[in-house]
Amino acid sequence: MTSEKRGLGVWSGVGLVVANTVGVGVLTNTGYMAGRLGPGEILLAWLVGGVMALAGARSYAAIAAAIPRSGGEYRYLSDLWHPALGSLAGWTSLLVGFSAPVALAASTAGPFFSTLVPGVKPLFVSIALILLATASQAIDLRWSKTTQNVFALLKALLLGGFIVGGLLFGHHAWPTWRAPEAPAGFPLRPFAVSLVYIAFAFSGWNTAIYAAEEFREPRRTVPLAMLIGTFIVAAVYLAVNWIFVANLSGDRLVGWLKEDTSRITLAHLLIGELAGGGVARLASLFVILSLVSSVISMTMVGPRVSSAMAREGFLPRALAGGDGRPPFGSVLLQSGLALVLLATHGFEELLRSVGSILTLTSGLTVAALLRLRFTRRQVVRPSWPLVTAAMIYLVGSGWMLYFTLTEAPHTLIWLAVVALAAGTAYLVARRRRATGGLAVDRPGPPR
Repeated sequence: MTSEKRGLGVWSGVGLVVANTVGVGVLTNTGYMAGRLGPGEILLAWLVGGVMALAGARSYAAIAAAIPRSGGEYRYLSDLWHPALGSLAGWTSLLVGFSAPVALAASTAGPFFSTLVPGVKPLFVSIALILLATASQAIDLRWSKTTQNVFALLKALLLGGFIVGGLLFGHHAWPTWRAPEAPAGFPLRPFAVSLVYIAFAFSGWNTAIYAAEEFREPRRTVPLAMLIGTFIVAAVYLAVNWIFVANLSGDRLVGWLKEDTSRITLAHLLIGELAGGGVARLASLFVILSLVSSVISMTMVGPRVSSAMAREGFLPRALAGGDGRPPFGSVLLQSGLALVLLATHGFEELLRSVGSILTLTSGLTVAALLRLRFTRRQVVRPSWPLVTAAMIYLVGSGWMLYFTLTEAPHTLIWLAVVALAAGTAYLVARRRRATGGLAVDRPGPPR
């Protein structure tokens, strides 16, 4: 390996996790939740989401230390379960894990830009952002890392400014408003469904695993980056949502959904009420830079999954890329899919579907720890604290998915499409391998 390829350290990994995780979700999801959840339940939901993300990160950290290779869930499920499940996870990452969030972020950035520069067509800005991110990741790793770190720093500074301003100038008393459509008793189903939106907001906590081979000392740096980054994000999310529920009533939060949601987020709304429209424009600037950072980071790490699949024959070899350079073909493929989703799907549909499918594949990955623990022939056996973390994540994920799929069963269509694509690709690759028509890099056992 060249020094350039192994050039990412712990804090670059933390930057990847934070940049890929913190996006428009934390600035919008509470508005969707406030119709049926009160302030205490909203904050509890974000706390539960944070605990689940930390449990998932701790579980993934153990797997990443055992398998310090790029590819994410595709690599882990192939090695620990079966290549067919690895193919499912890889296609999930390709079709919805990165392409869909890139489309979501870009679709939101365009209208926000029009609040600063009136007259610019939002769709043009959204397309330009995806193309800019594609260009930034198609040169070399050094340029990719520098671009990512700069935008991650800008995002951190601006989000820190929003939190400090909200805590200094906002209300501090415990909010007493009730949700307009709150059911009697504890709102169990709305609470579980809200965790899907929160899961999407936390969905970047495992970002570092997708480019593990490009880190220095990946057995140490990748787990640390995930754990530190996830903890920072969880603390930030709780602070941001405390500011929202303490300063905006349930009616105001729900009313926001009926306004021009393509032009403002809750952050813009709140700052406008606390400090006026001029200062609220800074919220739009923050959102734009946050979304640019998210799109660039997802365009950096997502193609590493396609590259790993291509090296093992589940995608065309041209997508694998060369040694020491970003996988240009995979970058183009992911960005192309993002442009298609940008033109064909709405925000809320993508949000719920992506959150559900990503939770399913990450749950299968975390379940591998239980297999390692309870299968006697395995050499590596996770400790009981690791098993406890895995169980927390699995129970929470299963509970959340049950309520979500029963309330919105059409989400299963997305899963069926992904499963069909993955199954077809796996069978084709297996047949070509059996006939000797394709030489591939076979996955290795945990090391």
